[in-house]
Amino acid sequence: MDDRAAWMDFFLSASGRMARGPFLVASAALLGFATLYELPGMTVHLLTGWLVYPPLLFFATCVLSKRLHDRGRSGWWAALVLLSLVAVWPTPTHVLDFLFAGVVVWAVIELGVMPGEQGANRYGPNPLRPATAV
Repeated sequence: MDDRAAWMDFFLSASGRMARGPFLVASAALLGFATLYELPGMTVHLLTGWLVYPPLLFFATCVLSKRLHDRGRSGWWAALVLLSLVAVWPTPTHVLDFLFAGVVVWAVIELGVMPGEQGANRYGPNPLRPATAV
């Protein structure tokens, strides 16, 4: 599989595993796009938000699910991470947002700092050391 197909698979499929490096690049791209889209003065996002945010959330779910799989966790945890991120984006306003911020901090440490599981797990082979055919 070529690199372009691999990157498309990162954003369009929630199955399999993703190493930490590609996860950080993909996450930075998604957060960068969301930040640029939300720039002050861009009133166009009020009209186009229904077209932009659903695919953005889908791409984020796929990326988060793959990285969670690499850590040996269910991809359903991505729902909690995305809910927490939406709750505190761009700045926390509610008194209970410290709980959501805690989930975001946990996700950053769990997915951005910790290495993936060694060897294959129930979600597939290790993306850094794929199994070799004997």
